[in-house]
Amino acid sequence: MRSEKVTTLNRQATRILAELNSNHEPILITEQGKPSACLISVDDYESMQNRMQILEAIAKGERDISNNKIFTNEQANDRMAKWLR
Repeated sequence: MRSEKVTTLNRQATRILAELNSNHEPILITEQGKPSACLISVDDYESMQNRMQILEAIAKGERDISNNKIFTNEQANDRMAKWLR
């Protein structure tokens, strides 16, 4: 991961953002030599959010299975039919 000082970002934001959008490589922003933030493209951010939602749904499903909150296919179909009315 590439890093840039916050002062460089302030001075060259247009160039840095153009590079970010063309190569999609995250940029670590540092202040006084310490990591402060991570800059990623909007496309990459949205993709990460979508993946996170999928992973959260899988985790919820696994918790439901562990807690025996499961339905037969017939029960699920009945619930869906009622919900879609």
